[in-house]
Amino acid sequence: MQAVRIEVRLRPRGSRDELSGVRDGVLQAKVTAAPVDGKANKALCKLIAKRLGVAPSRVGVVRGAKSREKVVRVEGIEQAEVDAALGGL
Repeated sequence: MQAVRIEVRLRPRGSRDELSGVRDGVLQAKVTAAPVDGKANKALCKLIAKRLGVAPSRVGVVRGAKSREKVVRVEGIEQAEVDAALGGL
């Protein structure tokens, strides 16, 4: 099964949930959830899944669960599809 890793910089407690662009190869994201009990990570995974058109269960944080700098793994998608979906940010 194909899997892609995406570097993400997350800002919890933002004004809204959004993917705000790519800066220096790192996806910039904001979520309204607080970084408590993994809520911000779950909100991030849900946001990425929606943008890429995959099930939320196929998206997970593989590194940086307690950091703003994260690596997110997306299963069932190819790099070209990710680039196309995030290219308009």
